[in-house]
Amino acid sequence: MDIFHGHLVLFIGKKDSSQICSINMPIDFSCKKYLEITDLSPWYFPLPSNLCRIVPGSNHDFTSSVYRVVLSSPVMPDLIIDYDMSRHKFSVVQQEEVLGVSTTADSFPGTADRETNVYLHTKEKAKYELNNEGLTWKDFSDAYMCERKDVISHDGVVVPLTILYSKKTHQKDNSPGLLLGYGAYGEVLDKSWCADRLSLLDRGWLVAFADVRGGGGVNPSWHRLGSGNHKLNSIYDFVSCGKYLIDEGYVHKDKLGAVGYSAGCLLVGAAINMYPKLFRAAILKVPFLDICNTLLDPNLPLTILDYEEFGNPRIQSQLESILQYSPYDNIPGGVCCPSALVTASFHDSRVGVWEAAKWVARLRDITCSNCSRAVILKTNMSGGHFGEGGRFGQCEETAYEYAFLMKVMGISDHPAV
Repeated sequence: MDIFHGHLVLFIGKKDSSQICSINMPIDFSCKKYLEITDLSPWYFPLPSNLCRIVPGSNHDFTSSVYRVVLSSPVMPDLIIDYDMSRHKFSVVQQEEVLGVSTTADSFPGTADRETNVYLHTKEKAKYELNNEGLTWKDFSDAYMCERKDVISHDGVVVPLTILYSKKTHQKDNSPGLLLGYGAYGEVLDKSWCADRLSLLDRGWLVAFADVRGGGGVNPSWHRLGSGNHKLNSIYDFVSCGKYLIDEGYVHKDKLGAVGYSAGCLLVGAAINMYPKLFRAAILKVPFLDICNTLLDPNLPLTILDYEEFGNPRIQSQLESILQYSPYDNIPGGVCCPSALVTASFHDSRVGVWEAAKWVARLRDITCSNCSRAVILKTNMSGGHFGEGGRFGQCEETAYEYAFLMKVMGISDHPAV
C-alpha cells in the first residue's frame, strides 16, 4: 500500500495474478456498513499481462497524482510506466532493450476504466483504445511460451507452477529443465525478466518456478503453512512440481535440475535427500543447510529471527520437526546423489561459509563414491551473501553455472538451429 495526498494505492494478491489499483482520497468513513474495495470506485491499473511482476518505482512526492511502477514478466523485459491516477491515463517511460532477439511489439490504450485489471495482451484491449496513438511495449511471447499450471501437492493443496520454454527448441519428453524454488519468509519467488535465461531456452531448456508454501501467496496462510512445524509442506510442494514436469512431458525424466538460493537451498537440499533419483543436478547458492546447528547458536546474526520461520531447536517438539528435513542431518548413506554445484562466500554475514563446506564434505563422505566426485564447492573469497556485484562478475558466475549444467546433463554447448 502507498498513500498520497489525493490517492491511495493498493496492491492486491489474487490466485493467479497480482493487481494494483488507486482509490481517491479522502475516503468517506461515515458509512456504517462494511466496505468492499469495489464500493470505493477503484481505478485498476491496466497491465500488459496477468504474469506481470509489479514493483513500485520512486514515488516520493506526496502531492503527486502520478504513480510509477516497474512491470516485468518471464517474457517481457522491465517496463517503466507512469499511471496518472487523476486522469486515469498512463504512459510508457522506458523499457529495457534486448539485442539480438526478435520481439513482438504490442500497443495498449492510454486510458481504461474497469472493475479489475485490464490485461492488455488479450483481445479485450480493443474496447479501451482511444483515438490517440497507442503506447507500445515489446515482449518475446512469439518466441517463448510462458504457462501457469496448477500442481496438486501431497495433501491436495494446489501449488502454482510457472513454466517457461522456447517454442522453437523445446522437445516434449526430451528437454532438460530447471526447477527454481524459495519458499521462506513469505517472499514471492522472483519471476521477472532475466536475459541470461535466453541462452538456456535457445538450447531447448525449460525453466520452471515453483511457488511453494512458505513463500508469498494470496494470503498470509500460504506462508504460515510452509514454515515452522509445517516446513515439510514446502518440500513436498517442490517435489510435486518436479514430478509434474516429468509426468506431463515438459522435461526428460533424467534431465531435471534444481536451483536454490540461501534459504531456498533448504528446500532443494531436503528434496534431493528425499528423492535423489528425481533430480540429475542441483545448484545451491550461499546455502542454508545446517539448520539445527545454526539455530543452536544465538550469537549468529539471524538466529533469533529465524526461530519464528524454522523453529527453535532448544524446544523438543520443534527440534524433532527440524530434524525431519534438515539437509545436513538427513543425507542418505550409500545412495547415488545428483551432481551438485555449491557456491559460498567467505564474508557472508547471513549464512556461514562453513555450512556449504560441511554439507559438501559430508555428502562426499557418505554417499556413493562415484557420484560424489560430481559435487563441486566453489567459494568466493572476497564477496558477501549477494556476491561481489558488477555486471561482468555476474556474467562469469552465470556462465560457470550453465557450463556445469550442460556438462552433467551431457548436452551440446551450441544452441539448436
